[in-house]
Amino acid sequence: MRELNFLSAVSIAEKIRRSQLSPVEVIESHLSRIEKLDAKLNAFVQLDAESARRQARMAEAAVNRGEPLGPLHGIPLSIKSSIEVTGLRCESGSKLRAGLVAAQDAPLVTRLRQAGAIILGVTNAPELLMAWETDNLLYGRTNSPWDFSRTPGGSSGSAGSRSGGTGGAATGVGGARAGTGGATMTSGGSGLGGGWPCVPGGGVGAAQCTLDVAADPRCRPPGRRA
Repeated sequence: MRELNFLSAVSIAEKIRRSQLSPVEVIESHLSRIEKLDAKLNAFVQLDAESARRQARMAEAAVNRGEPLGPLHGIPLSIKSSIEVTGLRCESGSKLRAGLVAAQDAPLVTRLRQAGAIILGVTNAPELLMAWETDNLLYGRTNSPWDFSRTPGGSSGSAGSRSGGTGGAATGVGGARAGTGGATMTSGGSGLGGGWPCVPGGGVGAAQCTLDVAADPRCRPPGRRA
């Protein structure tokens, strides 16, 4: 189901809520696409397929039981490797942080999980996010899905690279260079913590939904919905 990989996060969430799509089906489709393309894209630093499948089964069971569902229920999502995800690498593309594994989820990741998102893994980034292309001495260059000889930009080039249908939604900035656009949340909007440097964001298709989920409630303007 290649077409499934190119549906927006909003569309996938709506189909899951209506039982038109299974979270397990969604995750398997994305993992299959990653297996096929990531050797050329070099978007993922660490893929956690076993955990993603476990989360998907739990998400499907919640749908079948008729439980209340979060706005991102069943949505596959990847996290920039500068943001903490329990048990996964958080190296920010730097040899200074080589081998660093997160002991806990960043506040951003916690909020995304609470909203029902399924974490696929963590993605490549330029060293300490300080470049306009995604390349580093730890993992090398991330490539554009539209032309493997080109870069998707940065510092979230891996988010742009996954516009080839490999990784669902993403946190980060810089996908515009691959034609995905970009939606940015500052560290103040998400609650400083768990990132290095801390610059989480979201994708265009589900930008408002994702940013609403990620935002620290203390940072919302008066009258803004939760």
